Amino acid sequence: MTENAPRGTSAHMPDLNWSQVRETVLMLELAAVQIEAAMKDSNASVDVLTNSFTSMADHMQRISGIVDALPQDGVVGAARQELGGISSQVSGMMHQAIIAFQFYDKLVQRLAHVGISLGDLSELVSDGRRLFNPGEWVGLQDRIRAKYTTREEIAMFEAVMNGMPVQEAVDHFMAEMKDKSDDIELF
Repeated sequence: MTENAPRGTSAHMPDLNWSQVRETVLMLELAAVQIEAAMKDSNASVDVLTNSFTSMADHMQRISGIVDALPQDGVVGAARQELGGISSQVSGMMHQAIIAFQFYDKLVQRLAHVGISLGDLSELVSDGRRLFNPGEWVGLQDRIRAKYTTREEIAMFEAVMNGMPVQEAVDHFMAEMKDKSDDIELF
């Protein structure tokens, strides 16, 4: 939006300056800011969880070291074996939690891309000189596509750009991501 353009909605009481473009830009800006705020709120909680899991992993290593130092026979040996099993289970659960954190990180990256893309779209729609220029839309699409980091996201984008209905492309994307859910992907 231009600096001197009115802010806020006037849809309830439209006047001669009312513009569906301005209303669209307002809603796009609001959606982008809501995504950003939700990400900031959730990041604080995930930081606490990450720190807790890091500390727990350190403690588990210490516990495993102590358990390994115990004698292998007698009552202590039986306790050692039981504690070793429990330690192994907890380590497995922590491994699953780390995978969940990786998926959360991926989610945050994708939401950040959506927020940026909404902002870019808002800028394009609010600029009357660019709005009706197909080259500007191609540039926007190229910038959005460049933000995608996985083969599935790129394929979904390309499918939509080539005419596949959005919901069908998203359903296909989600099915592929579900099939991949057990893979750990470092990025």
